[in-house]
Amino acid sequence: MKTNYSKILFLLAFIAFSCVSCWATAESLNLLLPSWPNALCWIVTIGFYILAAYGTKWVVDSFNKREFISNRRLLLFGGILTVLVFWGIFSFPTNTHTFFYRNVAPTTINNDISTTKYYLNQLSSNQITEDIINAKISEFENAVKIKLDDFLGEVMNEANPGDGPKARAKRQALANLLDVPSIEALSYRGTSAQDRQRLCDSYRKIVYRHLETKKNKIRAEMTPSNTNYQKEAEIALNNLNVIEKGIVNGQLDIYDADDVNQIIDKINACYSVINNHKNYVIFKNNEDKARYTAEKPVTDTKQLLSVYDVWMDFLSGKYAGHGFAIWIVLSLLVDIAAFAFFDLALKK
Repeated sequence: MKTNYSKILFLLAFIAFSCVSCWATAESLNLLLPSWPNALCWIVTIGFYILAAYGTKWVVDSFNKREFISNRRLLLFGGILTVLVFWGIFSFPTNTHTFFYRNVAPTTINNDISTTKYYLNQLSSNQITEDIINAKISEFENAVKIKLDDFLGEVMNEANPGDGPKARAKRQALANLLDVPSIEALSYRGTSAQDRQRLCDSYRKIVYRHLETKKNKIRAEMTPSNTNYQKEAEIALNNLNVIEKGIVNGQLDIYDADDVNQIIDKINACYSVINNHKNYVIFKNNEDKARYTAEKPVTDTKQLLSVYDVWMDFLSGKYAGHGFAIWIVLSLLVDIAAFAFFDLALKK
């Protein structure tokens, strides 16, 4: 019996390319379903891939005019359906997912950790609360100064000098802003510029005393009565630093499903701390705010594990510029080559 070395080569080529494809699919399944044993992922992957390969062969055989085939149409449509189900829905998208994940996972995980640390630092240092309070006080201070200048301008008005009806109305508006019943009128004599200036200086001193009282009240009202969130943030921050150090040192493998899920669990806990105390956080943008304050927040890293979510994000334009199309083409070429070698190896 003559040995057909070309068919052996085709078979070896099919095995080589199918191993690449099956590895990528099994990796994707393992990331998506970490509770599944790795062996089970491989069994499902290999079984589905062989069916997909036979589906392509059935399609090719249906066009073979040199042999009699009783149900060419059935063979054609059966082959197409088999390829669509086992390759189009299962193998191809999971392969692309694995290639893409391994390319972007380091950056995505690093960004997820660094952004989360940024917001935890806000909570642990309490700096944002101070900034918010100071901004509110500064805003109030400016409003008072504007009304004070308006009132004193009326007192100094050459056309109607002194503390007349218009000045009294503006003085009461100033009192309302300062949250006091009134600012009592000061007795004065004379309407010269010097007299009015002395009157203005006296009113300014009174207003500034009320202003200091109001500023202290604003600070007291805005200062959190319970600052336990600072301790929570510090604990979460320390846990995140341990995770980050583990990744850098190689103790945690971002391509291993168990390790990745351990990383995600820690990041999720940090998301919860930020969400629970979001009133003391200033978010960089609305996208961050929506993600960290969602009812059931999903980290960027967690979303990257899902084949469906990654493809939906790609179709919505989220991964524009990330080279997703390259991994689509690579997945197609690997499987097309494998199926072509499979058909050549079994061709009569």
